[in-house]
Amino acid sequence: MASITNYVRYMAHKLEYSLTLSLKKHTREKLSDRELFGVVMKNLFYGRISYLHSDKGKEMAPTMGTNESTLLVRKLPVVDTRYIFVGDAVVLKDPNETNKYIVRRLAALEGSEMVSSDEKDEPFVLEKDQCWVVAENQEMKSKVHHLLSPLHNYLSM
Repeated sequence: MASITNYVRYMAHKLEYSLTLSLKKHTREKLSDRELFGVVMKNLFYGRISYLHSDKGKEMAPTMGTNESTLLVRKLPVVDTRYIFVGDAVVLKDPNETNKYIVRRLAALEGSEMVSSDEKDEPFVLEKDQCWVVAENQEMKSKVHHLLSPLHNYLSM
């Protein structure tokens, strides 16, 4: 049984997530106050802030297994560096197939200087809203082993 503290933290997180989604919808669709309240309540009581993600790729092996792995994923209320950290496993849209999702490890965030082991490559600094993700399986030549990605591509962690 979860403690009252855990329940309160969960509800606070769910309320923040609900308010964030509702305000985004309000900004796009210009909802009335009554409609906005309804959307907040719907998101709060029926919305999911976590889900199961099944990953069949081997790019994150051995950390996440070589066969199929199932992850419990938390949705981000806002894509912001306050909610994600270097070292987090993240789920993002596959840049090659936008209807699929991939799991990668977050290696660097905006402001980080990236230096290649190849002397021909020039060092560069990740710009605002950019991050660097990597696959952990060094034996595979993944199409998306290193990926420079805008933060808004992140769905969850």
